[in-house]
Amino acid sequence: MSVDAGLAQSNRRLGMVVALMAVAMMGVAYAAVPLYRLFCQVTGFGGTTGVAAAAPGADRLSAVAGRTIKVRFDANIAPGLPWRFRQKQNEVTIPIGEKRLAFYSATNTSDQPITGRAVFNVSPDVAGQYFIKIECFCFTEQTLKPGETVDMPVTWYVDPAIIDDPVARKIDEITLSYTFYPVEKPEAAVAALDKPARVRLSAATNSNILKDRG
Repeated sequence: MSVDAGLAQSNRRLGMVVALMAVAMMGVAYAAVPLYRLFCQVTGFGGTTGVAAAAPGADRLSAVAGRTIKVRFDANIAPGLPWRFRQKQNEVTIPIGEKRLAFYSATNTSDQPITGRAVFNVSPDVAGQYFIKIECFCFTEQTLKPGETVDMPVTWYVDPAIIDDPVARKIDEITLSYTFYPVEKPEAAVAALDKPARVRLSAATNSNILKDRG
C-alpha cells in the first residue's frame, strides 16, 4: 500500500470517528434537557415549583389582602413527540395566596398510543419556590390514544411568603412553563410486563400452601 493510500484510509477512519462522536454528543445534549429539568424539580434549582397538599389557611390570606400578581401560562412540545399541546388560558391576575385551577390541552396526532411526561419551570427563577402546585398532570405520565384530546388541570397558588422575600416581593409577573417529552418505557407498560410474573408466583405459592395442608 502506498503512502498516499494509507494516509487516505487513515483520514477516512478519523472522519468516521469524528462523525460518530458528533452524533453521540447530539444525543447527550438532547437527553440533558429533560434530565436537567428533572434535576431542577427535585432540588428546587432553576425556577422549579413547590408542591403542597392544600392551599394556605384564611389567616395567611388576610395578610396579603389587596396584593395581586399576574401569572402567564406557556406550553411546549419536545422533538419526537407527535402531540399538540397548548394552554387554555394565556394569563390571569389573582390575589396572592388564592387557590386557582388552570387547564392545558393535549392532542395525540399520531395513529398509535403515545405516552409523554411534562417537566416544568417558573420564571423568574426566584419565584419558583413560591409557586405551589397542589395537583398537576405533570406528577404522572400521560398516555393518549390515537387522535385523543384531553384537558389537563393544574391546581396552584402563589405562597404569601413571597412578600417577605426582599427580592421576590418585587415580582409582579410569573410565567409557568411546561414541556412534554416522549416516554420510551411507560410506567404502566413496565407494570403490565411484571404482572404475569407476580400472578404465576402467587399461584405457585398457593399450590405449595395446599400441599402443606394436605
